[in-house]
Amino acid sequence: MMNFLPLIAAIIANIIAQLMKPFTKYYKTKKFNILEVFSSGGFPSSHTSTVAALATSFAMRDGLSSDAFMISFIILLIVGYDAMNVRLYAGKHITVTDQLISDLRDLLGLRLDDPIYFTKLKKIIGHERFEVFGGFILGLIVSLILFILFGGNF
Repeated sequence: MMNFLPLIAAIIANIIAQLMKPFTKYYKTKKFNILEVFSSGGFPSSHTSTVAALATSFAMRDGLSSDAFMISFIILLIVGYDAMNVRLYAGKHITVTDQLISDLRDLLGLRLDDPIYFTKLKKIIGHERFEVFGGFILGLIVSLILFILFGGNF
């Protein structure tokens, strides 16, 4: 019989992270928007929580020397790095680009009629370190709780 602990832990960690986002966003902005459950970025990182739960579950089930743990741990490092760097700075580039377009319009009086200039881009697509760390801790906790409750037998 197959043991689905890693898969189930990863899915549960992802769902919990996404369900937390409207509340953590409210704490920060005092504006509640239930649609934040579908957002990327914010606290905690659902990508990180998902892979952290996967790696932790493999470590508990198969040991730290297992191929499954090693592969999922490397993926965890890549996902965390990507969230904190590549995706975070992509969002910052969007902010700068929007400001440049606005300045060209306002300061130089340029007419920018092409619809591309009116495309609404999401500025928060990455994570601060704290958000990635929160996702890591969430994934770790979810895996540990499931392992304690079920002894890895599901």
